[in-house]
Amino acid sequence: MINSSAGIDDVDVAIAAVSAGAEVVRARYGQRFARIEKGAGDFATDVDVAAEEAILGVIRAARPEDAVRGEEGGQRGAADAVRQWLVDPLCGTLNYAVGNMLVAVNVALRNGPAAVADPFSGEVFFTDGETAWVRRNGSDTRLAPTAAVPLVDVNLDPPFPSAPGFRAVELLAHPGFAERFRPRVVSTTLALAWVAAGKRAAYVSDGGDLAGSVHFAAGIALCRAAGCVVTGVDGAPVGQAGRGLVVAADAETHGLLLSMIRAVTS
Repeated sequence: MINSSAGIDDVDVAIAAVSAGAEVVRARYGQRFARIEKGAGDFATDVDVAAEEAILGVIRAARPEDAVRGEEGGQRGAADAVRQWLVDPLCGTLNYAVGNMLVAVNVALRNGPAAVADPFSGEVFFTDGETAWVRRNGSDTRLAPTAAVPLVDVNLDPPFPSAPGFRAVELLAHPGFAERFRPRVVSTTLALAWVAAGKRAAYVSDGGDLAGSVHFAAGIALCRAAGCVVTGVDGAPVGQAGRGLVVAADAETHGLLLSMIRAVTS
């Protein structure tokens, strides 16, 4: 769903938007921040809010008629709008709050282009919905997933909506996992971009409808366009009827992880 009626393609809007958010995140790093409690141990900061406002400024200027759903500001425009942007201005807030640079800025047009920015490496991963690329120092390189990397990122953050049927942590106890993979837990959806880029073999998370999540939509779009295999933890398509997420560089890795998940949930 690429719209260039305003003189700029949707993919360029997504890139400009995440770049604006990443600039705020990078500029405020290491400075004092205000904490905004959300309950159940979750919180945001005024950096999250400022980054989201910077992103919204780009989208409003380029696509004033589009709806936006942001992690911090909620829904702006009709929730059932045909064109809706999903915005996660700072994925990895707890990491950021303690001085850890493992964070991501995510922007996705539902069922369309998307972009993920790493504020500290300067990399911007993006897709027009058909191909996936990374921009480094002004140069674009096609993303190439690979299962040769033994690293698998596993999301262990609560809540655990699939429990007691499945908790991602149980996957790590499967004897076959340690024989083939090495787990990583970065607690940010930047890991999805790393699967698309060949820095991870796979990513696993339990949960509900992650395709429509502001946290996951951009990373899922990126991985699909890069040619990764993307399903729920039950092997079903990701969506309202699906559960969680298994993204793998190739079909063999994906099948192996699904077999392990079935073994620990049977």
